[in-house]
Amino acid sequence: MPDVTVSNDPSRKSFDLHLASRVLLLVFVCLLMNCGVNNVVIDGSFPTPNISKLPLSVAVYYDAALRDFAYMEYSETGTEEFNIQSGQSHLRLFNAVLPAMFEQVVELNEMEEAKTRQVDAVFMPLIEEFQLALPSKTKLGVYEVWIKYNMRLVTPEGDYIADWVLTSYGKTPTDTFLSAEAGINEAAVVALRDLASSFSLTFSQVPEVRDWLASL
Repeated sequence: MPDVTVSNDPSRKSFDLHLASRVLLLVFVCLLMNCGVNNVVIDGSFPTPNISKLPLSVAVYYDAALRDFAYMEYSETGTEEFNIQSGQSHLRLFNAVLPAMFEQVVELNEMEEAKTRQVDAVFMPLIEEFQLALPSKTKLGVYEVWIKYNMRLVTPEGDYIADWVLTSYGKTPTDTFLSAEAGINEAAVVALRDLASSFSLTFSQVPEVRDWLASL
């Protein structure tokens, strides 16, 4: 029967522990790489609405919160799952809709510029809430996106004219797309188009806006 030798060398045990810790660290890093967040940059086309223009000169100011807007969707275990970046798509949307609504539209880099641009008002959109429903969680077979906006209209001096809320909704069936990223993108684009329609058609019906237009 062969001899079996058990080592009690402390240095050997330290080496084994060090090796085991390195292996566990590599496994953890690999898991993070395989289960990392999926980035979705919303991209789509936004047609110009066919409406009558108001004889107004309006400036628009997009703050950093809108330009850089992103929403993080977490998995059921609490890990980051989808990072949805939609800020630039909102800018493209408003840049398509506003020139169809008003006689002249200028974009401001800073709010202070409004005083020297000879405009009737300044429009400042803001996203208050973004919600995403994934079919893997709802079991409904569709991707759904809800967006809640705060629309603000002020004078060139920054005084209040109107402040109202608009919500938009978009959905798309899972069997239309090969990936979750594509399904999320399309649902968001549908929601943005829904916003374009409701905003352009209801702008003059907002009570404060209606009163302001009557005073001009």
